[in-house]
This record gives sequence, structure tokens and C-alpha cells, in this order.
Amino acid sequence: MQAIVEVKDLVKRYKDVNAVDGISFSIPKGGCFGLLGPNGAGKTTTIEIMEGIIPATSGKVLYKGEPVSPSIAHQIGIQFQHTALQDFLTVKETLNLFSSFYERTLPQETLIELCDLGDFLNRDNRLLSGGQRQRLLLALALINDPELVFLDEPTTGLDPQARRNFWQLIKNIKAQEKTVVLTTHYMDEAEQLCDQVVIVDKGKIIEQGAPTALLQQHFSHVFIYLPREAVPESLVDAQGWHYVDNRVEITTQSVESTVSLLISEQVPLEALHVKSANLDDLFLKLTGHSLRE
Repeated sequence: MQAIVEVKDLVKRYKDVNAVDGISFSIPKGGCFGLLGPNGAGKTTTIEIMEGIIPATSGKVLYKGEPVSPSIAHQIGIQFQHTALQDFLTVKETLNLFSSFYERTLPQETLIELCDLGDFLNRDNRLLSGGQRQRLLLALALINDPELVFLDEPTTGLDPQARRNFWQLIKNIKAQEKTVVLTTHYMDEAEQLCDQVVIVDKGKIIEQGAPTALLQQHFSHVFIYLPREAVPESLVDAQGWHYVDNRVEITTQSVESTVSLLISEQVPLEALHVKSANLDDLFLKLTGHSLRE
């Protein structure tokens, strides 16, 4: 598949710290590409270089085969982690203001529908909820009809329902055949939205690929959890199982055989929980610490 962005041997150094430490990857055209890692991993620095906002110490970024230059600002859309909106303007007035900055824009009706702004078009920016604010910022990132859209941790701080509503908006954008570059430290978000991910830690790439393929590559088992008090300690020791907080964690390649063993040992199963490995489990396996730390 044709790459819309290529990152080659990218380095960004601040005094004695390598915020980005020699990373390379390519982003295929269309779909959602995720930069995944904990806070401070180098995600935001990487995309700010890709956006042409800050220079790299070394390495290069190519957009459609050409080096990134300041002119890229008119061809891409960006939703920053933190964006100040003009006070005393309504949502509709804000759309009008930002439309005036570009020669070519999406029709306002399309933006309103795509980002689900219709219920609060005439509301002052100061009165928007967190989810409404993020939907407006997404519309502003799309206002110049970009082919490539950067979303830097767009759901941080949102409640679970607002996060899931925002996921649907991103899926709507993907359906418009735009390329989305998403940074996040939420593993469920990456698994829901991203076709390809690059996992970074301390400025380096530690793994990359399609989420499902990565999990299949690194895990052949599932996890079973039971309350600590439900499983005799002698059985935990004999089977080599582990305690995690107030639960017993069992890793198994056969749920059926494990459940049969538990039944034979008369272990109550009312609170049994089965979980497949996710990207946080992968990050923990590769680095020894949680994605959310």
C-alpha cells in the first residue's frame, strides 16, 4: 500500500535527553495509524516534527515523497492536546472564523454532520462540555478538508461515554478515506480504531504492526481471574498461578481444561472472568511496566 508519510531515522535531542531516538516507520494512505505509548514516551514530539512544527535534530520526514516544509500546514489537519478557543464566540461563529483562514474548506453543513455539532451550534465556547469541545476541535482540524489528520490524545480527560462517542467520529472520518494519525495511551482506543500501530517507549520503537497480529504473535494464551479467597492457596502453589491484587491470575491455552480442573477442585466459578491479552499486556511484556504509568 502506498505510504503517505515516511519517517526515517528521526532523532530529537534536548540537552542530554533523546526525546525521539532514531525511529523509522511509514504510514499507509487511508485508515488509522496509532502512535502508542505512556506519557513522556516521545509521541507528541514525533508528531510535532511530522507536522512541521518543530525541527528534528536529525533524520527526515517525507509527505507524499517530499520533505516536510512549512507549506504542509495548509494540507493537513491537527487537533492538539491543548487548544484555546476564543471566548464569547459560539460554535458556529468559531467555524466561520476558522473557515476564513483557508482558501478551500469543507462545506459547513458537512462538518456539522460529520462531527455531530448540530445540538450546540449556538452555544458559547465557554459553556461546552469536554466532549462537545473535542468535537468542535475535531471539526476545526477538518475544516480545510485535509487528506491527513493528526489527533494528539484527543480523548484524554473525557468520560467513558464521551470517549466512545468520539471513537465513532474517528470511524466516520476513516470512512471519508482520510488518513488519521492518532496518539494515545489508551490501549482499548488503539485496538478499536487503529489499523496499524507503532509502540514507543523512551523515544524508541519497541514493536509495530497491526494490533491483532501483534497480539497473536506474542500471546498464545488467555487470562482467567478469580477472587483470591475462592481458590485454595495450595492449588495456586501447585499450579504455579499468581496473585494479582485480590485476585488469582491464571494463564492458560485451554479455558475448557482449566475450568474442568477448577470444577474438580470444587472452586466456585460465580466470579470467574476470562480476558484475552490486550496491548497493555503486550507493553508490560516488552518493557516490564504498564502502558499507563
